[in-house]
Amino acid sequence: MDLTRAALLAGGAAVAGVINAVAGGGTLVSFPAAIAAGLAPLAANATNAVALTPASLASAWAYRRELSRDYRVLRVLLLPSLLGGIVGSALLLVTPQRVFDAAVPGLVLLATLLLFWQNLRPARPSAKGGAGAGAGVSEEFALPSRPWLVFLLQFLVSVYGGYFGAGIGIMMLALLSSFAGNVDIHRMNAIKTVLASLINGVAAIAFVFAGAVDAVATPIMMAAAVVGSFAGAAVARRIEPRKVRWFVVVLGLVLTAKLAWDRFGPAAEPSGAACPDSPPQTVDRGATAARTGLAPTSSG
Repeated sequence: MDLTRAALLAGGAAVAGVINAVAGGGTLVSFPAAIAAGLAPLAANATNAVALTPASLASAWAYRRELSRDYRVLRVLLLPSLLGGIVGSALLLVTPQRVFDAAVPGLVLLATLLLFWQNLRPARPSAKGGAGAGAGVSEEFALPSRPWLVFLLQFLVSVYGGYFGAGIGIMMLALLSSFAGNVDIHRMNAIKTVLASLINGVAAIAFVFAGAVDAVATPIMMAAAVVGSFAGAAVARRIEPRKVRWFVVVLGLVLTAKLAWDRFGPAAEPSGAACPDSPPQTVDRGATAARTGLAPTSSG
């Protein structure tokens, strides 16, 4: 892999690590970066999930102070997250490349709209502002009286996360906000980070065993994302997450338009750019199928 592609992968993953630690939605940066580096969409998605898992764990460790207060909420949400991640990754592994290519613009748009909707919600008080100003920041989450509903909603979010992943943090923040009252945003972000680590981790294991990831791109993205996550968690309490999220919304809309044009535009079918000429294949056929359409080697 040449330096330009390596720089694209590393840069996209590092920025994604920062954004995920600060606001969520970083996959909308690392996913297009992987495609720009030459990976096919399906393989880029699998590689991205594997590469960002250690970064999520790094962010979770950075938020350990906030997590120490919310083990009860984590216990409620861990099982549906695990099961949903398994189901979502299994769905991806049996999805033909052509079908996934066609679905990607819609998936990116969905994640972008979720982030847009989250941006329009009223900002929650921070730990500093709430405690010091008497803003009434809650100490505990108000878990719903119907735990099966929480289980179902988190399971569905996790299925989406195991399948695609972009915007999963936004979905979970929206779910946590529905029963968080005025709980500090950083505590919700900490819980979201742990659950995202679990979902991505389950999917990553499945993708690795299925041979769905790119062996060259993965370590590059993984190292850069870990650095970005530590940096993002360190500065998350000092910057305004909403500003970062608005930038990602714009990026997501631009990416959606580009992906849709590449897949459905006038030149898409004749050029065969959206899918290789070979018969449709699925990721679970192993490394050969997963790498169909990946970045060309040095021999061209």
